[in-house]
Amino acid sequence: MNLKSNHQAASVSELPVIDAKADSNDILARARQQADERELDKYFIVDVDSHIGDRDSWPEVLSMVENEATRESAFFFGGGTGKGALLNGTPGLQFQHVGGRIPHGSQLQESVSDTSVPRVVTLARKAMHNLGLDYQVFFPSVLLSLGMHPVRELEVELAIAYNRWIVERILPHEPRMKALLYLPFNTPKAAEDMVKRFLGAKGVVGFLVTSTRYQPVHANEYMRLYAMLEEAGMPIGFHAHHNWHNEYTRHLNRFISVHALSFVLSNLVHMTNWIVNGLPERFPKLKVIWIESGLAWLPFLMQRLDHEYLMRVSEAPLLKRLPSDYIREMFYSLQPMETTNMRLLEMTMEAINAKTQLLYASDWPHWDFDLPSTVTDLPFLDEESKRNILGLNAARVFGLDIPKKYR
Repeated sequence: MNLKSNHQAASVSELPVIDAKADSNDILARARQQADERELDKYFIVDVDSHIGDRDSWPEVLSMVENEATRESAFFFGGGTGKGALLNGTPGLQFQHVGGRIPHGSQLQESVSDTSVPRVVTLARKAMHNLGLDYQVFFPSVLLSLGMHPVRELEVELAIAYNRWIVERILPHEPRMKALLYLPFNTPKAAEDMVKRFLGAKGVVGFLVTSTRYQPVHANEYMRLYAMLEEAGMPIGFHAHHNWHNEYTRHLNRFISVHALSFVLSNLVHMTNWIVNGLPERFPKLKVIWIESGLAWLPFLMQRLDHEYLMRVSEAPLLKRLPSDYIREMFYSLQPMETTNMRLLEMTMEAINAKTQLLYASDWPHWDFDLPSTVTDLPFLDEESKRNILGLNAARVFGLDIPKKYR
């Protein structure tokens, strides 16, 4: 039997190897195809959670450390390069790379031909083109664990240097790139000074707290910080990250377990403290964003806190409504959106008022990034909800200009 008579011979080509040196255009080729097929150019799209390859730029960041002694000591590392110096990460525990089978993307090493702008800007432009983005809001990658740094003053010094690098060296080159600047939250006064110093800087659309830390968000020493942000109309984001070293997660023996729980646990604790201690009532106009914890945990917390509150109202005297009412008024990044049970996802989006409170996020270039099609392909969303989630909600939160073609 001639198989060709029944099945047309298909052309076969070997896929390019995806590693740290792979070209973003190759990695995102399917994303670009989807953007064309789904006519995503008709949508205003803002990616509110992306990361740039700041690890390779770390020596440049260190050159902007303002304390001369700290700056000089940093360049004793890495044979004088300063690469990785003063950070508190754990290079030996890089399980994000899935045993070497999937590059995490935090150390992009692809070559770039355009040297007229910083390398990270060229890479960001590739991502924006392929994902069909109008704006990209990015966060630090190398600083996501900095909240656990054993030396508090180093968190402050590195945060200043990093924020200066973003504002002075990166943002001026690309108006579509926006940033939430890192707050050294372990030192409240330094966090206030950071807001004062960079408030109004071109391209800065808010400020960020990395959630992997143990400071209680409701402590009195943070009230001036929140008041400053509220008065300035600047949002505050809480960006989750994994932590294998606290008393609960250290019992987990696989990274899949840590990844599933730790990203949620940090924001779950901070949000509980935020609500029960009445911060939504004290700062009703402060826009709060919870980033990279997914969505599945929110209905659980809404029901759990409502249940407990109705039995012990006296322990949350500042609240005037149910905890769930405050939860559905805050903002959430979409990624990573749990899609294994679409009915549960639909009910979750209904519970959190996704139409007005959910923000599209890719988390590019991390291995579990999501495309805009994760929104456009949801069968239960109407067209208005899709447009809001993909970009219009973010425009409202960050004060972004919407091009006339989308109005």
